[in-house]
Amino acid sequence: MKAYFLELADFVQSLAAAGEVIASGFAAETSDFIRFNRSAVRQATSVRQIRWTLTLIRDGRRVDATATLSGQAAADRGELKAMLASLRDGIAEAPVDPYLLYATEPANTERESTGELPDAARVIDAVLEAGRGLDLVGLYAGGPIHEGFANSLGQRNWQRVDNFNFEWCLYHDRDKAVKSSYSGPRWEDGAFATKMRFAREQLALLALPARSLEPGGYRAYLSPAAMEDVMGMLCWGGFGLKSQRTKHSPLMRLADGKDRFDPRVSIAENSAEGLAAGFQREGFVRPGRVELVRGGLLGDALASPRSAREYGVPTNGANGEEVPESLELAAGELPRDDVLGTLDRGIYVGNLWYLNFSDRPACRMTGMTRFAFFWVEGGEIRAPLNVMRFDDSAFRLLGSELEALTKERDLILQGGTYGARNTASMRLPGALVRDFALVL
Repeated sequence: MKAYFLELADFVQSLAAAGEVIASGFAAETSDFIRFNRSAVRQATSVRQIRWTLTLIRDGRRVDATATLSGQAAADRGELKAMLASLRDGIAEAPVDPYLLYATEPANTERESTGELPDAARVIDAVLEAGRGLDLVGLYAGGPIHEGFANSLGQRNWQRVDNFNFEWCLYHDRDKAVKSSYSGPRWEDGAFATKMRFAREQLALLALPARSLEPGGYRAYLSPAAMEDVMGMLCWGGFGLKSQRTKHSPLMRLADGKDRFDPRVSIAENSAEGLAAGFQREGFVRPGRVELVRGGLLGDALASPRSAREYGVPTNGANGEEVPESLELAAGELPRDDVLGTLDRGIYVGNLWYLNFSDRPACRMTGMTRFAFFWVEGGEIRAPLNVMRFDDSAFRLLGSELEALTKERDLILQGGTYGARNTASMRLPGALVRDFALVL
C-alpha cells in the first residue's frame, strides 16, 4: 500500500503547474466486520477501500475533491488527473481565503505500527465460546488502517496502524445489561477471557433485585468507560484555540483562573503513542505531545492552521475541529483491585449516556447512568441500581471531589465506522470521587 501511495503522490506532483500547490490526502483500510446478536454471528464481511482527497491551492484560493480509487495505480492515475482538471475549472470561482495556511517547508515522516490481528475465524470462535448460554450482542471491527499526506512541494507523510475494536453487551433484562470493550494492536485470548469473566460476574449481579436511590450526593467510582463520556464532554470545545479565544470553551473558568482541577489531573494530546495520524490535511506534523492541562491548570490549546492564522499564533497540527484524537488522562495511585474496598460504601458507575451540558460556562454536565450501575457496601457489590440522572460539574468530579485515580488505564477506541473506521482514542484511569450528584 505504501508503494502505491508514493507512486500516485509522485504522479500528482508531476501535474503541478506554476503557481499551484497540490496536496493529497490518502486514507485506506482493510477491515473485518463481524456482528453478533444473541450469541450468534449475524453478519461477517470484509471491506477494502481507498479514498484520495486532492486539494488545489492557487492565488490564495483553495478547492478540494475526494474520490474512491481502485487500488490499481495505472487506472487511478486517470481518475486523479480528471479530478485535478475539475478543480482547476472551478478554483477561479472560489473566494480568497483570508485564513488559508498550509505547510510550505516539507517535513517527511513514516510510522509503521504493525500488530498481531486475529483472522475472522479466530474472533468468531472466541466470542461464540465466551458467549455460550448468554445473550451477547456486539460488533468487531479490525484490520490495518493506512493514512498518508503528500504535496507538490515534496512532502511525504505515511502511517500504518493495525488495531481492532470489539464492543459488546451481555443482556439481562429490560434496561439491565453489561457493556464491555476490548481493543488494541494485538488480540490476546487471555486478555479477552479476563474481560469476559468480569462481564459475566457483573451480569450475575444484575440478577439480584434492583434498588432505587433517593436523589442526592453519593460517594462513587467512575470506571474508565464512564470517564470516557466525561472527557468527551470536555473535548466538546474545551481544548480548542478558537473556542477559548471566543469564550465558548466549557473550560473558561480554568482559563480565567476562577477554578481549577485537582493538581493530580493532567490531560494531554499524546500523538506519539496514539493511533491517529501524526500529521493532518494541511501537511503540518503534530508534536508528539501537547499538554492540555498541567497539574490541574489549563495548558496549551489545540491550534488548527485556520485558527493559528486568525489569531497569529503557531499551529500545532490540530484538526479543523480542534478536538483531541489521542487524548490521555494521567494515571493515579489507586490499584484497580482496591477500588471497591476503598469505595467502601457508595455507587459503582460502569457507564454514562445521553450527556449534555446543563451549564456550559460552569462546565456542568448532565446525563444518565446505564448498564453496570451498582450499590456497594462493605467493599462489595450488593445490588444493581435503577437508572438515574446525574448533574455535576467537571470542576467537582476532577477537582474538589476527586479522591483518587487508578494506576491502571484502559485504551478506549472510538467505535465509529461511518464511512471509515475511526482512529481516535482515549487512555483513561477510573476515578474515585467523594460526592457525585444524582438528581432524579
